[in-house]
Amino acid sequence: MLNNIGLPGLAIILVVVIVLFGRGKISSIMGEVGQGLTAFRRGIKQEPEADETTAA
Repeated sequence: MLNNIGLPGLAIILVVVIVLFGRGKISSIMGEVGQGLTAFRRGIKQEPEADETTAA
């Protein structure tokens, strides 16, 4: 079903999302997603170190 979207379909979807939510709301959502990914990566890097200290 989603195999036939193509570039024009994605462009239309993008325009509809921008019209519905507005540019400011989308940028704030993307900022929150970026902060969440950063926190997730930090958590992944810190977890093995915590396991090594508890195993010793």
